[in-house]
Amino acid sequence: MAFEAVIFDCDGVLVDSEVLSIRGERAALEPLGLSYSPEEYVRKFVGLHDGAFFAALREDFQRAHGRDAPDGFEEQILEGRRRESHLLASIKGAAMGLAAARERVGTIGVASSSRAHFLQSKLERTGLYDLAGPHVYSADLITHGKPAPDIFLYAAEKIGADPARCLVLEDSENGVKAGRAAGMTVWGFLGGGHCFDGHGERLVGAGATSLARDFMSFVDLLDEVVAPAEE
Repeated sequence: MAFEAVIFDCDGVLVDSEVLSIRGERAALEPLGLSYSPEEYVRKFVGLHDGAFFAALREDFQRAHGRDAPDGFEEQILEGRRRESHLLASIKGAAMGLAAARERVGTIGVASSSRAHFLQSKLERTGLYDLAGPHVYSADLITHGKPAPDIFLYAAEKIGADPARCLVLEDSENGVKAGRAAGMTVWGFLGGGHCFDGHGERLVGAGATSLARDFMSFVDLLDEVVAPAEE
């Protein structure tokens, strides 16, 4: 198949933010009586838009304590996330991966569960925004976040590509499910700091057809299926 576009997730694919968020959020949740192992946290929450993320946490709090979460619940968790944000860095090889995808396929985009202002800030702070743009889309733009297909279908429409000829690079089970539900080919990415043992198998179980352990591996996979785009 000749791909018309490559669509990248952001967190955990282009920027190594997931490992930071997981650490900060888990630390903030402990005093609230919610304890998760890193592996459990990744499986349950990574890839969700904040609206779905906080709704799931509120359900867990209700089950654990038999009452609604307290006032300031979300802000306390967000503060935990912010405490780690100064350590943000791009995933090794992300700039090379974006450039290679553009060279070989011609059109690239980003489809993220991050809120729009956070998404832009993370890409700008890591020097990736100009490389990834102009097709950078947040789940704020659609009704249903991942694992629903909406954000990927929205990105494909804006790019002008047939969803069936789009390749998605995703690091989360929710993201893989979303890409597959959109009718796209999805490759799992294992280059983020949050990818624990067995993560690749879970991505394959969610529908990923190939796994890239890092961006060198991603480019090798791309070279197997596409020729460089003509100038």
